[in-house]
Amino acid sequence: MTRLEPSQVADEPLLLGELGIVICRTSALIGGVALAVSVVAGLILHDVDRLCYAYLVNYCYFLSLSLGALFFVILQHLVRAGWSVAVRRLAEILAANLPLMAVLVLPVLFGTSVLYDWTHASGSAHAELLEAKRPYLNLPFFLVRIAAYFAIWTWLARVLFRGSVEQDATGEVDITLRLARFSGLAVVLFALTITFAAFDLIMSLTPEWFSTIFGVYYFAGSMVGFVAVLTLLAMLLQARGLLGRAITIEHYHDLGKLLFGFVFFWGYIAFSQYLLIWYANIPEETGWYLVRQSGAWVWVSLLLLFGHFVLPFLGLLSRRVKRRRPTLAFWAAWALVMHWIDVYWLIMPTHSPERLSLGLPEIGCFVGIGGLFVAGFARMAGRSALIPVKDPRLIESLEFENA
Repeated sequence: MTRLEPSQVADEPLLLGELGIVICRTSALIGGVALAVSVVAGLILHDVDRLCYAYLVNYCYFLSLSLGALFFVILQHLVRAGWSVAVRRLAEILAANLPLMAVLVLPVLFGTSVLYDWTHASGSAHAELLEAKRPYLNLPFFLVRIAAYFAIWTWLARVLFRGSVEQDATGEVDITLRLARFSGLAVVLFALTITFAAFDLIMSLTPEWFSTIFGVYYFAGSMVGFVAVLTLLAMLLQARGLLGRAITIEHYHDLGKLLFGFVFFWGYIAFSQYLLIWYANIPEETGWYLVRQSGAWVWVSLLLLFGHFVLPFLGLLSRRVKRRRPTLAFWAAWALVMHWIDVYWLIMPTHSPERLSLGLPEIGCFVGIGGLFVAGFARMAGRSALIPVKDPRLIESLEFENA
């Protein structure tokens, strides 16, 4: 392999520049219009409830991509990884979207009375059961928890991103050591917050149901979605003439391995959750799965079994697949679609247990939140180099080869 020096990589275009501004403005416009169309569609159809659920589905989907990025950055610093330096900045920028996601959570908070039965559970068939959960499931505490999650996530993402960008200017090795030490605390805070956020935003839609590993399930899906996005994002940037020498087939190979690993991990957690609930056969637990194994939803469940686990597991098993960009791009795009279907399957049966709801509200919210998400990424990418040019491990990343 030809040896590359950081100075050679630095000679490449490393900023989106004007392209970033164009993408940011265009995506923000498309996103804003799409969300407005979704709201109008919800009002015209006289189905504000469906609009709220459609928004929550797509919000939790794009939130998971930023949370997966945040964990990836924390993990790379924690284990002092060298191979990932060339792709780490892209993850840092995706994680830097968390303040935007904090703003976009506001419609969810305004729609709590529609989304969450426990906010007005006095007339619920499960009122007695919910009363025991009242110290946790009450609106003031819920709002405090949501604010705490985003405060912690924003702080973690900002410390890691600012430290990395600062090193671009100063080249101080101590910054790398400082971020590695910081990541020990960060990984603990991340694990706690993503777990309880999944409980609050998704699991509490059916407040009588509970699963102690639901947070791990959401985390596993988040990592599948994030690794897929990172893979496709790197390819898109290289197609635009950026990072041509910085990101090599060796990095794509490792991203493929990560995607394969988290697909398997998601399948393991999904099976573990299902098996324990099926074996215990407790009515409060089995009811959640009963809805998803009835009517049209049973086909979505089967699609997830084969589409989210079996097919990508077999498809990504080969080393050759992970080292060929077209095949890796296919499976990354496939994983992104399956991850959206997974989040849809988690949330939408609560609103529509007998039929699938897929139309203008769902598509509009996807395009709307997705457009704003892309705009946030492009805005940050236009201001910072797309790789950490003075990271002391950059040479190791550029020379990295898989065994």
